[in-house]
Amino acid sequence: MRPRPDQIGPGQESVWKYPRPAVAESTDARIVIQHRGAIVADTIRAIRTLETSHPPSYYIPPDDISGGVLRCAGGGSFCEWKGSATYWDVVIGDVTLPRVGWSYSSPTPSFVSLRDHVAFYAAPFDRCTVDGEVVTPQSGGFYGGWITANLAGPFKGVPGSMGW
Repeated sequence: MRPRPDQIGPGQESVWKYPRPAVAESTDARIVIQHRGAIVADTIRAIRTLETSHPPSYYIPPDDISGGVLRCAGGGSFCEWKGSATYWDVVIGDVTLPRVGWSYSSPTPSFVSLRDHVAFYAAPFDRCTVDGEVVTPQSGGFYGGWITANLAGPFKGVPGSMGW
């Protein structure tokens, strides 16, 4: 059952107006990820993916991720639109955040702009921001969307949303 979209407030966009299948688009929003006092990533060159009922996931170019923090985590998954994903651990000193990032080394033609960019789950980090606003992680554990005040939901991942 499809839920009823939330009312769109001033300056908001509804995730229910995002397309399906998903799309990727450049954004100049400043994306910053911090953990344990370290900057993991800082960019104004991210690519966001948009899909009906999901908040955006932000893919960060490798040059804007701090050197030495990524370690291949092994394993992978498959997205019907983007292709085969590789997972990444983030290592900061003696702290390892397992499988908190993912990327596509050979994405499908529609998502070639994502090649080697890395997206991150927001929940494991101390602070993730979009243009200075601290994000709320998308619910559900599997999904990697970042919720900000400019988005109207409801968002896939909450209990009861499996069939959306």
